[in-house]
Amino acid sequence: MKLAETEIPDVKLISPVRFGDERGWFEETYRQDILAAAGIRDVFVQDNVSFSISRGTIRGLHFQAPPSAQAKLVRVLVGSALDVAVDLRLSSPTYGRHVTVEIDAKSGRMVYIPSGFAHGFCTLEPNTLLTYKVSAPYDGKRDRGLAWNDPALGIEWPVSASDAILSAKDRNAPELAKLESPFE
Repeated sequence: MKLAETEIPDVKLISPVRFGDERGWFEETYRQDILAAAGIRDVFVQDNVSFSISRGTIRGLHFQAPPSAQAKLVRVLVGSALDVAVDLRLSSPTYGRHVTVEIDAKSGRMVYIPSGFAHGFCTLEPNTLLTYKVSAPYDGKRDRGLAWNDPALGIEWPVSASDAILSAKDRNAPELAKLESPFE
């Protein structure tokens, strides 16, 4: 595995090494020792899978408040997506800034997002399948959202607001200025 920093150093881009032959390829998708050596020491306790039928499906921006805050390790198994992480840590010099990374099944690249960030993605192809590990189980009482299209965030989504496919929850999430971040 190869790890690289993004514009926000705590968010990491992880590229697995693939070993191929005439049958196809093999790769390691999770190595606790390699991630720990790079400073990622989260214990992942739940795996999630998200399937989106249509291109332009946006899921997010989501996070869980402490003590159920989640770090995430996200990858695409089929298709491709634009993955987004927004820093919600009030004491961070990058508070309110975001990172976008395109991830796809072809490259196998993954994104590590620490707790303290809102996370979301937009599918770039139909029938996109994502999987992600999280460091805390789902907690509906602490489940929160941030407006995906908040102009203050300046996220360049690959779909217009009128064409985006969203849940009611995501359509009604608050903008950053109205959000009381639970992260110090």
